[in-house]
Amino acid sequence: MGIHEGQDNSMNDKPGSITRRQLLAASGLAAGVVSAGRAEPPAPARTAPTAPVSIAKCPSYDEDLAGRLETMFDQIGGIGALVRGKTVAIKLNLTGGGRFEGYTAGQTHWVHPKLVGACCAALAKAGARRIRLLESAGRKPDALLEDKLLSGGWDVTALRSAAPLVEFEDTNSLGQGTKYARLKVLTKPYIYPAFDVNHSYQDTDVYVSLAKLKNHEECGITLSIKNSFGITPNAVYGSRETVFHYGKIQPPNGAPQEINFTTERYEGWRMPRLLVDITGARPIDLAIIDGIESCVGGEGPWVPGSKPVRPGVLLVGRNPVCTDAVATAVMGYNPRAGRTEPPFRVFKVKPDQIVPVQYADNPMLLAEAVGIGAADLSRIDVRGVSIKEALYDFEARWKGQARI
Repeated sequence: MGIHEGQDNSMNDKPGSITRRQLLAASGLAAGVVSAGRAEPPAPARTAPTAPVSIAKCPSYDEDLAGRLETMFDQIGGIGALVRGKTVAIKLNLTGGGRFEGYTAGQTHWVHPKLVGACCAALAKAGARRIRLLESAGRKPDALLEDKLLSGGWDVTALRSAAPLVEFEDTNSLGQGTKYARLKVLTKPYIYPAFDVNHSYQDTDVYVSLAKLKNHEECGITLSIKNSFGITPNAVYGSRETVFHYGKIQPPNGAPQEINFTTERYEGWRMPRLLVDITGARPIDLAIIDGIESCVGGEGPWVPGSKPVRPGVLLVGRNPVCTDAVATAVMGYNPRAGRTEPPFRVFKVKPDQIVPVQYADNPMLLAEAVGIGAADLSRIDVRGVSIKEALYDFEARWKGQARI
């Protein structure tokens, strides 16, 4: 495609999706956005696009997940026109290592393999020609995503047979490509004008963010937009914490550099804006959020005070901002919250107390301001079960004020 050094094959005008034309127009929406300092997120962009979001109650991974997803796809308007005859890339969430005692990673901080298989099956039934499972999983140039999956106890053979053509690629380096794709940020960029990524994020017609419904130690929550952080390869950027979280150094020569290296270095300011830039560079065509089982208080067992929970929900939407906004509400939070409110006022567990340690700006409001999607629940058509029916109060469960 033109913006990704190739053909424009993934940003056609599709109902409910952010298109190339909308993204270019959105640049004007963000003209007044402050790009430095610690200003609060901008006022709502009433013209930001919206798309329906489907919520389903799903108490177990032993349910008919493919059938459940097919129903949810129908509820948001169908995905046949989006995926039929196309290559579909699914960005998994396989963050971190370690385990909660008595749980698999897929039950708590990774997406679950049964849901991944169901996604492949449902997308194939809707007409997808080829499905690629992607994640930045290994540190070595020749790392295989299959090895990461096997380490988590996944049945890779079953995944291969979930659809007629399923491929795997570790996108933390070149993988099977010969060069990195440079994806230009089409929205008004906050920090970076472009990103260098594995070819699989360019060589696809449809990009799916398959995320986990979780809290996050630095950002408050991690949903479909935060999941895209993992498309940035360590092989290009080295330490992503050093380059992205804290901005201590610029990316290596040859990679796109920051627009203004004098802006705020605080990760609670940087990371939400970075996530919006990444979403502006590789738009999410379909957001799927696994909230059947998860963890609260952080994104994984390495976060002090985090613990497993069972929200029993799935969410699906064509617009990632709308989908994340509804997911945030299902978690019991206000999707329009500022940095002084949960979940963006980030707390940590200390001996016998829970104390505030930092803030994070709201990435949904920042994405709304540049025209990617609406974070205003009054403008989002919620289908399936209601937010009230699906509500699972993450904050109360983390603080021990409600049963798991």
